[in-house]
Amino acid sequence: QVQLVESGGGLVQPGGSLRLSCAASGILFNFYTMGWYRQAPGKQRELVASITSGGSTNYVDSVKGRFTISRDNVKNTVYLQMNSLKPEDTADYYCNARHMVTRTLHWGQGTQVTVSS
Repeated sequence: QVQLVESGGGLVQPGGSLRLSCAASGILFNFYTMGWYRQAPGKQRELVASITSGGSTNYVDSVKGRFTISRDNVKNTVYLQMNSLKPEDTADYYCNARHMVTRTLHWGQGTQVTVSS
């Protein structure tokens, strides 16, 4: 059974930092591109960052220079380091795994991030 379990969300003040983690099980992790998506209230889900099994990364413009995605292919875990957080970063953050060949998608349950003073 495939499981993607996110952790690390919470309430943080503007300018603060959080580190999200997503632990994957039930998949051959090295065959998946991993991504972090977010969905704010009333908005569509958007891709925040992704990382291939080889370590190539991609970011949405609004988080470039502030967020860093990384992965540990031994621990089957992907991380999202979020610095200089802004209120507009407030959203539910979801971990995503996409098979590099079949394009099969798996989603985590999400973790809430709230940036507020």
